[in-house]
Amino acid sequence: MYCSTSSIARNTVYRRSLFQSFIRLRFIPSSSSGSLVELTRLQNSTRAMSSDSKPSSATDASSSKLVDKSPKVTFSLSPVPPNPLGNGRCIRQAAALIIGDEILNGKTLDRNSHGFAQFCFENGIDLKRIEVVPDIEEEIVEAARRLVKKYDLVITSGGIGPTHDDITYQSLAKAFDQKLEHHEETIRRLTEMSKHRSWVGRQNKQQRAATLRMALFPHKAEVLFVGEDIWVPVVRLEGKLCVFPGIPGLFTKMLRGLTPFLPLPPKNERPMRIQIFTERAESMIAPYLTALQERLKPHGIQVGSYPILYKGVFVSLIGRDIGETSTLSGEDLHKPKVWLAEIAQEVEKEIAGKIVSDEDVRAKKSEGNSGSAPGDSAKANM
Repeated sequence: MYCSTSSIARNTVYRRSLFQSFIRLRFIPSSSSGSLVELTRLQNSTRAMSSDSKPSSATDASSSKLVDKSPKVTFSLSPVPPNPLGNGRCIRQAAALIIGDEILNGKTLDRNSHGFAQFCFENGIDLKRIEVVPDIEEEIVEAARRLVKKYDLVITSGGIGPTHDDITYQSLAKAFDQKLEHHEETIRRLTEMSKHRSWVGRQNKQQRAATLRMALFPHKAEVLFVGEDIWVPVVRLEGKLCVFPGIPGLFTKMLRGLTPFLPLPPKNERPMRIQIFTERAESMIAPYLTALQERLKPHGIQVGSYPILYKGVFVSLIGRDIGETSTLSGEDLHKPKVWLAEIAQEVEKEIAGKIVSDEDVRAKKSEGNSGSAPGDSAKANM
């Protein structure tokens, strides 16, 4: 780990165990499959696979015959370099820069920013901004420079394939005053992964050059190989900006693989989330929630209200148990301690609700679209 943490006091450990036991007693946690889309064949373009359309079973059966049986290739992972932010520093705030005309014109649904948001929450990173820009060099350059200046971690998604509109690497090289160079180890891995394919031997000079564009990086960038079965590296610039492909399954797999290379916040500083469902109208509980947020704001706890059409409202509590981290000092030591589990019990009582699991939340949301019933609140007219 990059960031060292102080030992947590015994009462803190006890409090956290009580919190976890409290939640376990209230509901059975949902089981996340965590399964990742496996990359079964190398694509010339890193965008071609990001379409939302699903083939029919007949198409599935016929297309499965066309999928190459790739021989298993195992690559070595990159060694973990020193903390790019400096000793003792951790990632606190992040931003996502999604690149692609196909996102902006509605052809492709952006799943990667959602996946990144989940990753940030799980790891205690405050995701502050998500931007989508077209395949225009000036737009990418401006956004990359601005975001890197402001945030500890910036990811880009898309635009690293072999075609004319894949301009992420060249735009980032311009943004940070670097030249482009072919990365030999990436070329070696690309060649090894694709050598069994029949089309490789039929490539002409222009087609081979297009393939090698996917290994043309800013020359000062870190090249991090984060998957044993993936030839594509995560390219990191300025110690902050990490470049990812746009294919959702590959994006997710590489993001998880990058975890050891990131100076994440200590685990005891990461937030928790409790959700309470009530069938009461949102307007009926709004005054209480407003007062609750004012009371909890000094403690860094966020109160959210999320209606489900004609079904009810989810109230979300997000925060850290005050007094749990070892970083409390000065006036914070004398503030009354606030525990999320206790607040959740209070909310249950005040709104006639029930603490629910993530699985319950998904089930309720599938029953109706988010939003409030007509006439329930101002949101109905927005």
